[in-house]
Amino acid sequence: MSQFNVPTKAEVSPTNQAIFDNLEKGLGFVPNLYAYYAKGETALEDYLNLQNRKSSISKKEREVINLVVSEYNGCHYCTSAHTVVAGMNGFTPEQILNIRAGSAAFDSKLNALAEFTLATVQNRGKVDPQSKEAFFAAGYTEANLIDIVMNIGDKIMSNFIHNLADFPIDFPLAQPLEATAA
Repeated sequence: MSQFNVPTKAEVSPTNQAIFDNLEKGLGFVPNLYAYYAKGETALEDYLNLQNRKSSISKKEREVINLVVSEYNGCHYCTSAHTVVAGMNGFTPEQILNIRAGSAAFDSKLNALAEFTLATVQNRGKVDPQSKEAFFAAGYTEANLIDIVMNIGDKIMSNFIHNLADFPIDFPLAQPLEATAA
């Protein structure tokens, strides 16, 4: 059980209350992760701006990154949330499990992205030349690389917030990969 509490709308600043209203209109609820960010005066707005920034990578590609990074960092909250979002972006349950394991055997370009993302987080950006070659050979550019690292940073922040605070997960729980391999 978490020692950290997720704030209610009444417990956050008027600025964050307005953001809660917008989230409720758009999503139907305020996810606990977003509510937790609202404990900081500007953190929620800053995070949403980062998450919603323009990018050279598609929504599907973002979900590949989100799933790989969240699984690697052991963030059950983000893995669960992005399992739902990945499904909304057209991935099957089997594909989502494959991505979480660090590959996308069903699509060569997404596979290069998944493998590059995993190599990047495992090696803290010090990726071997062969991994970079495979990434660029799949059709990615240096602009994509920058946007991918921005996305990795976004996800690491959320993973660490949840791993530290351990507040309740308000999405259907993603099954652990170990349980699916049995």
